[in-house]
Amino acid sequence: MEGSLINPSSGLTDVKTSLEADSSVLQIWGGHSLQGHVEISGAKNSALVIMAGALLCSGDCHIRNVPKLADVKKMGQVLSALGVRLEQNGDTLDIDAREITTSKAPYELVTQLRASFFAIGPILARLGVAQMPLPGGCAIGARPVDLHVRGLQAMGAEVQIEHGICNAYVPGSGGRLQGAKIYLDSPSVGATETLMMAATLADGETILENAAREPEVVDLANFCIAMGAKIEGAGTSTITIQGVLKLHSVDYSIIPDRIEAGTFLIAGAITRSEFILSPVIPDHLTPVIAKLREMGVRIVEDGHNCLRILKTEKLLPADIETLPHPGFPTDMQAPFMSLLAMADGDSLINESVFENRLRHASELNRLGADIRVKRNTAFVRGVQMLSGAPVLGTDLRASAALVVAGLAAEGKTTVQGLQFLDRGYDRMDLKLQQLGAKILRVTQVEADAEYGLSLLPSEASIS
Repeated sequence: MEGSLINPSSGLTDVKTSLEADSSVLQIWGGHSLQGHVEISGAKNSALVIMAGALLCSGDCHIRNVPKLADVKKMGQVLSALGVRLEQNGDTLDIDAREITTSKAPYELVTQLRASFFAIGPILARLGVAQMPLPGGCAIGARPVDLHVRGLQAMGAEVQIEHGICNAYVPGSGGRLQGAKIYLDSPSVGATETLMMAATLADGETILENAAREPEVVDLANFCIAMGAKIEGAGTSTITIQGVLKLHSVDYSIIPDRIEAGTFLIAGAITRSEFILSPVIPDHLTPVIAKLREMGVRIVEDGHNCLRILKTEKLLPADIETLPHPGFPTDMQAPFMSLLAMADGDSLINESVFENRLRHASELNRLGADIRVKRNTAFVRGVQMLSGAPVLGTDLRASAALVVAGLAAEGKTTVQGLQFLDRGYDRMDLKLQQLGAKILRVTQVEADAEYGLSLLPSEASIS
């Protein structure tokens, strides 16, 4: 038993762990093929919102397949600050939200983790009042919460944003949200999840139109249904929720992480390797697998929830445009750029979801890639070889892209920015080691000593 995620005596340990993550780097000696089997962890984007969804339950939630991530720890700290009891044992998390002792989430935590803002829906549904700081997270572009706010207002909530805090309450003695018909201007995953959770305990029927269709939205809906919620249409653009008075205890397992699986498929393709991935849900990877096959990568299903990537002889160029699901996922754009950098020809990447998500291009160019960026479009001319160099990950997926590139680069690549990588990849370096990659996590001091100077400017100095 690993004990609770947070308690009064664990603060120093948490700080120490965070500092260790911030001050460590990955050293990668490229050119080695991978083989064996890699286990895919539970989906980060499901785990975080399902943890928030547990606030809806007035009993115990037993959640399985929870990944070991920095973001999961932060979300646990947010819930604990609300009075929720949590206990973790391996990849299983027990959440007891019978008593929510405060409606105000801690500023210093919510501003570090965007997903924690989604808890405003469950808190408002349970207590009739919620105070939630505006969220933070990776700097990949504007992700406003106006869709969340307008949806909650349509359900009868009074919402005001003052001094960086979103204050919401349900007027009247009952303090219960009302069902409503809500059209989302864009299929925002966060807004869909926030409003779907809020609607589970609302009075009457709520219809969400132009809803997000991502697998993680479906996973959250299935979790709520398992607690007794009445939800139909998750996975389509129209979701209908019939509110109930109360949700009950549940034992639920989170889906595998499609982005982690896609990243390992790219690692296999760029190193010309053959290995097995499981568990996966192939349907969740349809656009990723289709694009890899277009590039000449062979991927076959090898049993139930299992994929095998075969050795790739030649990487072909391809064009990519990121879109909401079921389009090509924006979270796979950065790792794919690493792969396209070694394709035999010219490729084009159009990032249409976020306006500031191509900063990894300059870091890939440090490794010898030939990439030009104009606004939200990257022009990638494939090269025959990448060469190792010190690089800096500027966000979660950018860090993964640099690790992937380092696996194929000649010589040693040193990747900084692991505080981003560890937010979304469960022990990625250890999993790659098990596949045969030559990769080692060392302290920044050890890495600097080898080079004789600081590798790169500090993160704080990068605008």
